[in-house]
Amino acid sequence: MRLLKILPAALALALAAPFSTQAVATPTEIDLSHQLDEERAERLEKLVERFNAQQKEYQVRLVRRVQGDAPKDLNLVTREEQARFVAAKANFKPLHQVMKEANVPLDGGKLAPELRVGLSDAQGNLFALPIALSTPVLFINKTAFRKAGLDPDKPPKTWAETQQAADKLFDAGSTCPYTTSWPAWVHIDNLSSWNGVEVADAKGKLNFNGLVQVKHTAMLTTWVKARFFIYFGRRDEADNRFAAGECGMLTTSSSFYGTLNEKGKLDTGVSALPYHDDVPGTPQQTLAGGASLWVGAGQKPAEYKGVAQFVNFLMEPDLQVELSAAAGFLPMTSAARAAAGSKLLKADVAGLNVAYKQLQGPGALRTLRVSEIERVRIIAEEELEAAWAGKTPAKQALDVAVQRGNLVMPGAPAPAAAPRKK
Repeated sequence: MRLLKILPAALALALAAPFSTQAVATPTEIDLSHQLDEERAERLEKLVERFNAQQKEYQVRLVRRVQGDAPKDLNLVTREEQARFVAAKANFKPLHQVMKEANVPLDGGKLAPELRVGLSDAQGNLFALPIALSTPVLFINKTAFRKAGLDPDKPPKTWAETQQAADKLFDAGSTCPYTTSWPAWVHIDNLSSWNGVEVADAKGKLNFNGLVQVKHTAMLTTWVKARFFIYFGRRDEADNRFAAGECGMLTTSSSFYGTLNEKGKLDTGVSALPYHDDVPGTPQQTLAGGASLWVGAGQKPAEYKGVAQFVNFLMEPDLQVELSAAAGFLPMTSAARAAAGSKLLKADVAGLNVAYKQLQGPGALRTLRVSEIERVRIIAEEELEAAWAGKTPAKQALDVAVQRGNLVMPGAPAPAAAPRKK
């Protein structure tokens, strides 16, 4: 009788055993939030899929970030958002701490100083990972140059030479001799750094209304009037116009050559960002900028372990080379840089070399950047547009931009309340 009672239980265990040995643990999900456009999100999705396929313990999934949401496990932050995230550092866990607790090596010192600006502490410890980095350069349409009688292998080096080239392109029938994307990043932050002037004083007060910046803004205003400079918008609208063959010259992110290589329809060259040769000591150094990866605070230990593995995956030299080839981003470490030099096509290496050479100049690293403080950037671009449209003289436009910008700078005192009427 007792045997009859035991048999059903034993049979149940026997039947369950094969299934328990075949059971697969559910992978830990890691949310990665972003605000990328559709094309860039697709590129990121491919990268995530590759990580997910090479191991079964963690699965990263992309989620679109909504303003006001709590930070996710991982948060991809654009250049324009960075100042806002730096101001809210308490909501994020330092990356170097995440990696240490997961026992995954990460030596922030292996990243060049210009790539760590604003993302590391005084000891060089990273609190966020700089990825998808680039610096502004000059792209030329070689076909348009030949048509205008210009040598495509000798692109302009200075803004004076760029004006001469624009004149010839215009005379040859170009409806867009020169254009630019990211105006505040190119024509305030990098214009200033490359030509050895500041955008703020030692106390962090904006002062990008100096002689060099005013002269440069006034020059571009005359170009607009002469139809040498065609302005399309504040983001990368000009990139699309150049890629379509509409423009002879473009200043934009060095990573744009990844897009150009992908499309492969345009004969283009890449050269250093022009500088003003009548300013002593030029050129100096441009700035590295781009996306950074932040880790949300208050996540589960298993999720932090997955975050560490994903970051380790991103730091692999071979992957860095692929990102450089596919998207034109600067490799983050010297090992990845050396691998890129040996594995990429010569044209790709040429583009990377131009970008790296600009970053190695004698200028001091700038931590404050107009383009990374969203409210200030919007003000600066509004005033640049007013100057370029001929509505406001260049000096007045930059004076107003600095005045307005200082009122909204992080830490600026709140404006005094208007007295109440009795």
